Amino acid sequence: MPNKYFPYRPDYAAPPGWVLRERLDAHGISQAELARRCGRSPKLISEIISGKAGIDTKTALQLEKALGVDARIWLGMDADYRLRHEREAEARGAVEWANLFPIRELAKRGLIPKPTSDADKASALLSFFGVASPDAWRSQHDAANIAYRHSPSFKSDEFALAAWLRIGEIEADRVECAEYSASRFKRALREIRGITASPPSEAIDAAKRLCRESGVALIAVKAMPDTALSGASRWLSPRKAVIQLNDRHKRDDHVWFSLFHEAAHILLHSKRELFVNEDKLDDDPRESEADEWAANFLIENRTWQAFVSQGLFGEDAVADFAHNQGIAPGVVVGRLQHESLIHWNTGLNRLKARIDFGI
Repeated sequence: MPNKYFPYRPDYAAPPGWVLRERLDAHGISQAELARRCGRSPKLISEIISGKAGIDTKTALQLEKALGVDARIWLGMDADYRLRHEREAEARGAVEWANLFPIRELAKRGLIPKPTSDADKASALLSFFGVASPDAWRSQHDAANIAYRHSPSFKSDEFALAAWLRIGEIEADRVECAEYSASRFKRALREIRGITASPPSEAIDAAKRLCRESGVALIAVKAMPDTALSGASRWLSPRKAVIQLNDRHKRDDHVWFSLFHEAAHILLHSKRELFVNEDKLDDDPRESEADEWAANFLIENRTWQAFVSQGLFGEDAVADFAHNQGIAPGVVVGRLQHESLIHWNTGLNRLKARIDFGI
């Protein structure tokens, strides 16, 4: 996860004119007298004190000689004040944009510092996305050719989804992967299929390693509120792909099927696109193709048809079939439910393992 420790930023910055006024009062020096000592106009000194004018290098050196305060201190105060002033002005224009995102959730996860003001909120979000302005974010966001964008059935909040995807991007960028190889990735997927029946935490860790060795960063990110998706896939570069999963359903059948669904996008579809797998998002033929590929990879279609034709879906029969196939029984239960062969509310759900990605 990203570093949860953030540099201290005071929520104020005093204009150097305040300090200058205090210095003059302490020494009984008038503004006019200071102007004479520095060889500058009284108007300039007045504007510095009021905050209308800044302190440049020449003025800082003059104040150093006239008042005995190092020029670097004057310049530092002025720079801090100008930076804070500019940051606040910039943030004011970004507050409305920032309010569209799940700020509280991001702060709760330690991904941004807890904001103390609207300005802090906007500034933290811009830093989180690594952009200078909301317009820059919109340009970057709109440039991505995202499969879900044109679907009228898409239910997730776009901004919550963008935050969730950004978390995955940050984490994936830190994962050191071998150069992508389709053949190695297919071998890795065969191994992953065989470990789905292992304890979930062990299986997920092993899957991450196998994917990493084939050039794919497998990232597990806790579900974000107001999203209705199971996973996403994209390419960080021509040599590194990313599969991002969440734990919204908390069950292994959803997680494993999502992994193989996203793997299909990596193997079959364009490297230029971002694919988001949301519930019932079926108006894109590539999503249907990925579903079919994943289902057949997990359980070969002919074998599956032979099993379902018997109509024996008791717990022992399902567990035995899963064991013979070398896969998690929850995957079998999930497919039976998806094909409406058994009810979603069934006792067979106890064959599914719970998966929780934590905070």
